[in-house]
Amino acid sequence: MAEKSNFDILYTIVDEAPELASASFLPIIRKFASAAGVSVGTKDISLAGRIIAAFPENLTEEQRQPDDLAALGELVKTPEANVIKLPNISASVPQLVAAIKELQGQGYDIPNYPEDPKTDAEKEIRARFDAIKGSAVNPVLREGNSDRRAAKAVKRYAQQHPHSMGEWSADSKTKVSSMPGNDFYANEKSATVTADQAGDARIEFVGKDGGVTVLKDGWTLEQGTVADATFMSVKALSEFLDAAIEDTKKDGTMFSLHMKATMMKVSDPIIFGYAVKAWLAPVFEKFGDRMAQLGVNPNSGLGDLLNRVKDDAEIMAAIEAVKADRPSMYMVDSDKGITNLHVPSDVIIDASMPAVIRAGGKGWDESGKKGDTNCVIPDRCYAPVYDEAINFFKANGALNPATAGSVANVGLMAQKAEEYGSHPTTFEAPADGTIRVVLANGETLHSHEVEKGDIWRACTAKKAPIENWIQLAMDRQRLTGSEAIFWLDANRAHDAELIKYVKPVLEAAGVADKFLIMAPREATRKSLETITAGKDSIAITGNVLRDYLTDLFPILELGTSAKMLSIVKLMNGGGLFETGAGGSAPKHVQQLVEENHLRWDSMGEFCALGESLNFLADSRGNAKAAVLGAAAEAATQGILDHDRSPSRKVGEPDNRDSHYWFARYWAEALAAQSDDAELAAHFAPIAKELAEKEEQILSELLAAQGKPADLGGYYHGDRAKTAAVMRPSATLNAIIG
Repeated sequence: MAEKSNFDILYTIVDEAPELASASFLPIIRKFASAAGVSVGTKDISLAGRIIAAFPENLTEEQRQPDDLAALGELVKTPEANVIKLPNISASVPQLVAAIKELQGQGYDIPNYPEDPKTDAEKEIRARFDAIKGSAVNPVLREGNSDRRAAKAVKRYAQQHPHSMGEWSADSKTKVSSMPGNDFYANEKSATVTADQAGDARIEFVGKDGGVTVLKDGWTLEQGTVADATFMSVKALSEFLDAAIEDTKKDGTMFSLHMKATMMKVSDPIIFGYAVKAWLAPVFEKFGDRMAQLGVNPNSGLGDLLNRVKDDAEIMAAIEAVKADRPSMYMVDSDKGITNLHVPSDVIIDASMPAVIRAGGKGWDESGKKGDTNCVIPDRCYAPVYDEAINFFKANGALNPATAGSVANVGLMAQKAEEYGSHPTTFEAPADGTIRVVLANGETLHSHEVEKGDIWRACTAKKAPIENWIQLAMDRQRLTGSEAIFWLDANRAHDAELIKYVKPVLEAAGVADKFLIMAPREATRKSLETITAGKDSIAITGNVLRDYLTDLFPILELGTSAKMLSIVKLMNGGGLFETGAGGSAPKHVQQLVEENHLRWDSMGEFCALGESLNFLADSRGNAKAAVLGAAAEAATQGILDHDRSPSRKVGEPDNRDSHYWFARYWAEALAAQSDDAELAAHFAPIAKELAEKEEQILSELLAAQGKPADLGGYYHGDRAKTAAVMRPSATLNAIIG
């Protein structure tokens, strides 16, 4: 039985820009909430916090901290859960290594990350780190399905103040390239587990000599679970990448690879590594052994590779020769020479593809010039979404945010659904042979002939989350009357099994005529036609598409995905309120450190706060929380109506200014409301003081900008130093406390 929280609301301690913003915003939340008897606690799910929690035996009593992620993972299974969850780092290996190094420098006795563990002790350390890297947080906390949509105030503002969009032309050479076959899509097998098949299955590799190696034992498959298995041929992958590079060169476009090496933390770094090897193929052919001795692992990216070989003049000359023969490369940062292949976690498909599409199909090359790009997405499961979007805009021109409708999303993600739960069941084939799933009753559920190095994975979607997802879709369609589409491909094995769940439920409820079932390509076109006409659509999708679409459509409609309402209706009755899909914005931190200007927009936090307070009011019968929630929504509207969001430039209002304005609008709304006289009386003097001291507060906030800021660390900052940076107005601090 999970312990109940001592707090009404839990606010997560995370990483990078949203965590810096919390140092300014959380004191305001606590000040206002306390007036209504609402307590706000924190749980540390940051990358550094998770590393510290994983090695308690190495640390002093003062350094140790509990495993807050595990505690929160239990809490979200209770009806009492009310969690505001900010974006956190989904760590790639380079990020994990950097965080470890910083903690060691601060006196934490954390072991190094074993790149190639050999002893049992090294393997055990590696296992602990592997549980931290990638998106280790979201699968633990998402004990419910997702309801993501643009808040009405945000959508209204975007239509009244449309963001810039790049122009599309019919002769754009930008395109999506994917493997023609032998990828995860082509090789997928799926089945719904029956009563006599349920139990603890195992995953085995059977070699050509008949020898059996158990890759995973005790893999529990419940009755009603949709269980998939598939693999990608690395021979086919290598051939495809070689062809894509040549095709890019012939087209005169830029080469860009779009992956999800954070969430898909086992498979995608491997695929990324094959792209690095393909790009530098002649160098690997000639100097592969020497590079291996230098510790080169292509899965870590071109940046790590260059750092390891920089003192070898012969290898560096060979790299320059290959570079001269290659097409242009899509750049993460042209000024700093950071390419698309530098770091696996630098180009995340759900953010990078919408950026290309919003820019009219353009990327930036090594010299900082804009140009068309070959968007390489090896696997075909979801690539058609981006391919169809590009084709649509080539034919019809860019979307007009002033008139566009909206695509909301109902996403199946509870209990580690689908590919995002596949980390423990993804393997590189150790040799040529067969990988198979053997059920508790001895039956073989799925079997694939594989070659050495092929990437094989299995994943599941459980019955209860699937049924909950369908119900959530019906509820949302009933409440809105919008077009509603299940994005399911009848020709894909997994989706065909889900359709067997969806159709009978819709028919039994008498609402089958209110829903469409379409493959992702067709659903993309239909949804774009709908919003171009100014109408709304609901995309009802699996977990990966949920992730991709809740960036794609908001970036096109609103200019950002960070301002979405992201509500997870937890299956046991609680609520998880995610503050947008905008990532954790490392570039924002860099600007703060250099110029003491934080351009992070807390609109996602504002929206989530209002929803959390409203949920608290409903679930606990707390009338004062309802008043707070309504006033928070009014404050959010005030931020938008008066254009109080942060500027990107130093010397102009930033994140801290927006928090002052939110506090002021929130206090004014509470003072003006007539539902609770006690709260009105409490906040009237606060509102008055915030208004009277506006000039003084804003001048103190502005005076802090323009010089370097010392946070005492990047991954594990000093709390006192961070508070000093993020709360520079003594006048505001005196009012807030």
